[in-house]
Amino acid sequence: MNIAKLSVAGLLLAAATLSHAEALLKVSAIPDEAPTELQRKFAPLGQYLEKELGMKVQFVPVSDYAAVVTALNADQIDMAWLGGFTFVQASQRGKVVPLVQREEDSRFTSKYIVNADSGISKLQQLKGKSFAFGSASSTSGHLMPRYFLQKQHIKPEAFFKSVGYSGAHDATVAWVSSGKVDAGVLNASVWDKLVEAGKVDQSKVKLLGTTPPYFDYNWTVRGSLDKKLQQKIQQAFLKLNAANPEHKAILDLQRASRFIPTKAANYKGIEAAAKEAGLLQ
Repeated sequence: MNIAKLSVAGLLLAAATLSHAEALLKVSAIPDEAPTELQRKFAPLGQYLEKELGMKVQFVPVSDYAAVVTALNADQIDMAWLGGFTFVQASQRGKVVPLVQREEDSRFTSKYIVNADSGISKLQQLKGKSFAFGSASSTSGHLMPRYFLQKQHIKPEAFFKSVGYSGAHDATVAWVSSGKVDAGVLNASVWDKLVEAGKVDQSKVKLLGTTPPYFDYNWTVRGSLDKKLQQKIQQAFLKLNAANPEHKAILDLQRASRFIPTKAANYKGIEAAAKEAGLLQ
């Protein structure tokens, strides 16, 4: 009888613990912009998800790209905004499920920029100049631009005088603007946003070129997350409609026209590019 009571108590305790754990959705994002900007962009989306899911949503900032992958694979967070390359890294280390991407992410691009005083008007003129990527783990700020440069027979370490890593897209613009480097490359969406907001001094920085398109960002969940909750999260994103003013405000902050379903197979090209560029085994 006592054993039975203990067994029931144990089951109730386990159920309560599980219920408590699932009452909080921990979300993070690769730090491809300043931490304050990431928090600003996520706040309305987090509030929307709380209403749609009926649970608290907490944003968990991280210090670098690798920390997001580690946290997701260790079940320390439930969902993350990943670039294509960080998704591939996470999927190689454990079970993760990509749920949605912005429609724009099916044809994403990167922008090459140059210091306006350099007199440079095409990529080939950058030979012997200093160049900046974003984070080493960035899809749009490193992997795909490197891949496309190599397709043009430009090996960065041999072609440029020096190669640096700014750590974030907005930091790359700052480096080029200040003359710390002659040129750099960044996420096209961030470039457009900074220009629209008047945060780029176009007397100091100019656009040099655009990469071919590729798949990029997505919202991914840990594989062990409850399947019904995964479906609810996906449906909440798919439900966002720009015709609804509240939804449009969220979509605008996410630089999205709408969200669409995605799948792991969409990122096979990223995986192949990473292997060819020598960034993945």
